[in-house]
Amino acid sequence: MGRVLPGLETRLEPVAGLEGVGRLFLRGPNVMMGYLRSERPGVLQSVEDGWYDTGDIVDLDELGFLSIRGRAKRFAKIGGEMVSLTALEEEMERLWPGVRCAMAVVRDERKGERIVLVTEKRDASREEMMAHLKAAGYAEVAIPKKLLSGVKLPLLGSGKTDYPALDCLASGAAE
Repeated sequence: MGRVLPGLETRLEPVAGLEGVGRLFLRGPNVMMGYLRSERPGVLQSVEDGWYDTGDIVDLDELGFLSIRGRAKRFAKIGGEMVSLTALEEEMERLWPGVRCAMAVVRDERKGERIVLVTEKRDASREEMMAHLKAAGYAEVAIPKKLLSGVKLPLLGSGKTDYPALDCLASGAAE
């Protein structure tokens, strides 16, 4: 993504389970004063000490260049390990080109979270998905434990996947 603009300070906080990257926080004169939240209309919720949490997982090289590696919301934490949902979705695109697939996250009593693959492919098989991910080098912890096939993915008006709705859909089906 490039270097940070002059006048902005950066802070990278470690992300448990991920090496060589951090969660990006920014502070400076152009950072917003806070958020307006629907639960408290009209009340400005300030950013802590002026630090804005971008939600981006980044790496910073020795020359000061930032590279975005993912979004904090697009990771699942399973038994202390961080798993990139975006990377899994990209892998499903390689397995089933042109088929909409998305990873949902549901609660798991033992491991904290569990990944569910939701796909519009009617004849998708978990065995095929598992074999592909294992061949691509994914650890067992990253492999979705459930597959919902032939399901129309919920979309936002922009045409992007509606992940909160997807998680709700998967939570209902995972029980």
